Amino acid sequence: MPQEFYYEDFYVGQKFHSLGQAKVTAEEIKEFGNKYDPQPFHLDEAAGENSFFKGLAASGWLTAAIVMRLRVQSITVAGGMIGAGVEEMRWTEPVRPGDSLRTEIEVVGVRQSNSRKEYGVVRTRTLAFNQRDQVVLRSTVNFLAPVRPTA
Repeated sequence: MPQEFYYEDFYVGQKFHSLGQAKVTAEEIKEFGNKYDPQPFHLDEAAGENSFFKGLAASGWLTAAIVMRLRVQSITVAGGMIGAGVEEMRWTEPVRPGDSLRTEIEVVGVRQSNSRKEYGVVRTRTLAFNQRDQVVLRSTVNFLAPVRPTA
């Protein structure tokens, strides 16, 4: 069983790497695009060829969702990772069918919550890479972690 992290377990400079990689398929790109981001370059190879992306490309929101899955698999926060805001999200390279994504997460801030004393706020910077080590997504995200209960 993976270690459950409480607020006190996080420190600035701490790094987490994804435990595996997430392979992106053309079917997944099209399915997500059709349901949530129905733009031609997310739905059809030929339309993608005639677009800015010069090929089928994943929605940035699909990429963000995959990165979220990798984050949750990499850091087991006691009680679950409760989102407390996204400060920055940048899509820096298109994600293509066949790409394998991995993440590197660094803790860049830790503080007690002002409004919920039973939680701390953990600020993280995440880089998502494809199999060519190109950064495809860069983000700064805050989440809540519970304070360790006292006996």
